[in-house]
Amino acid sequence: MKLMFIGADHEVTGSCHFIEAAGKNILVDYGMEQGRNYFENVPLPVSAPEIDYVFLTHAHVDHSGNLPLLYAKGFRGKIFSTEATAELCNIMLRDCAHIQMQEAEWRNRKGKRTKEIDIIEPTYTMEDAENTIRCFVPCSYGKEIEVCEGVKIRFTDIGHLLGSSSIEVWLQEKNVEKKLVFSGDIGNKNQPLIKDPQKTAEADVVVMESTYGDRLHPGERPDYVKELAAILDRTFARGGNVVIPSFAIGRTQEVLYFIRLIKRGQLVTSKPDFKVFVDSPLAVEATEIFERNQYDCYDDEALELIRKHINPITFPGLNLSITTEESRAINEDPEPKVIISAAGMCDAGRIRHHLKHNLWREESTILFVGYQSVGTTGRAIIDGAEQVKLFGETIDVKAEIAKLEGLSGHADHNGLIEWIEGFTKRPKKVFVVHGEDSVCSSFAKCLANEHGFDAYAPYSGTEYDIISGQIIKEGLPVPVKKKESTLVSDVYARLKAAGARLMGIIAKAEGMTNKDKAKFADQINSLCDKWSR
Repeated sequence: MKLMFIGADHEVTGSCHFIEAAGKNILVDYGMEQGRNYFENVPLPVSAPEIDYVFLTHAHVDHSGNLPLLYAKGFRGKIFSTEATAELCNIMLRDCAHIQMQEAEWRNRKGKRTKEIDIIEPTYTMEDAENTIRCFVPCSYGKEIEVCEGVKIRFTDIGHLLGSSSIEVWLQEKNVEKKLVFSGDIGNKNQPLIKDPQKTAEADVVVMESTYGDRLHPGERPDYVKELAAILDRTFARGGNVVIPSFAIGRTQEVLYFIRLIKRGQLVTSKPDFKVFVDSPLAVEATEIFERNQYDCYDDEALELIRKHINPITFPGLNLSITTEESRAINEDPEPKVIISAAGMCDAGRIRHHLKHNLWREESTILFVGYQSVGTTGRAIIDGAEQVKLFGETIDVKAEIAKLEGLSGHADHNGLIEWIEGFTKRPKKVFVVHGEDSVCSSFAKCLANEHGFDAYAPYSGTEYDIISGQIIKEGLPVPVKKKESTLVSDVYARLKAAGARLMGIIAKAEGMTNKDKAKFADQINSLCDKWSR
């Protein structure tokens, strides 16, 4: 039994862990890196066709976004997730593919204008995303699932996002059983709509996140409805728009929940009948998924509204923009309004158009409602940038920049401690991942020095023997030499991926009949003859 750390080690995005046990190769998450990438990740230790299963903690792209790439490279196994996560990935992975194909098309058009001849290919295509979705095995919370002989799993609601989970993994080899728990992203308490994070009783090894391991949310929960109402009121009084960059899944629905309460309480006097535009097809679809999963995932307060036939995330004046024409029309409307659009960190999507139309307007407000990773456009604006570049054009930042402090889907330092202290049988080892470099190190030291855990913050490439409980290889922090796009790759990389897929199939061909082996070999030789001339 071996556990290997691949991604989100001393970094916040690109979550990926590898398990080798019971004769199977398993990934826990396979996320896309977003924002600035500081350290190189080691490659997967086996080819994509040799991966048997993926266990997915939740749908956010930094945990799921590279799954279609895995499929493009030859993965044909099963992806286990909660039912809501499977539904959300159905829309998120297709959206990722769409964005990457658009990006590749734009770069190729630009290349023609500048006489660059290399054709840029998207990392994966819509077909890859759709085929990946067919690999999902939706699972219920709280149910033990026998994945195969020697491997069982169970999903527990971790309160971060609709369908988010920690995953218990039981592994058995030669009459030895060990239990691992992967925290996923641990949720903040008392979030609108979804339940608080649930605890797990016991584990031999825990792999836990540390995103907010160095900070605390406000001691007294802010009155977000009151704060948001004040921002809307003063912006509308100036004649401006309130533009809210928001993650399409989770945060958008929270904001709609707050605005319903504002409208019900008539808390905005400067323009009581203000319009709200959700300009994100993904967010619109996600909102429908929230409504379909309300009985499994909503908290008691939200369910009480449902029982009274009150939809907690809709209200008069709500407009859902789907088409490009509907999106453009928003900025042609001179009336003050609320515009909620993705992506939440402002690096892609329709939000960039709304920033272009509003950042330079002193009467408008850009309101941030979520974490902004280092290196993103959103982080630059939050940090006080006087100008940003959008679509190759320099835009002055003159709008009011506001933030709803403490509105987070992540547990803070105390919430993380509360979760790990919730184990009635203390784990023998705790690995700290999914945090900025210094945060992973400091939080691991805190767990060890102040709470008595055997805690360690691994770098990518660290390998751990699960049975002996020993680190058999320490990963090293290898700085990224140059910035590389996470959106596109060249055609040669695609060819290499196809070769890796072929080698993976050959590795599993021993069980074929001799007749099929001979036929397969002849086909490969014929292909080689064709292209070696």
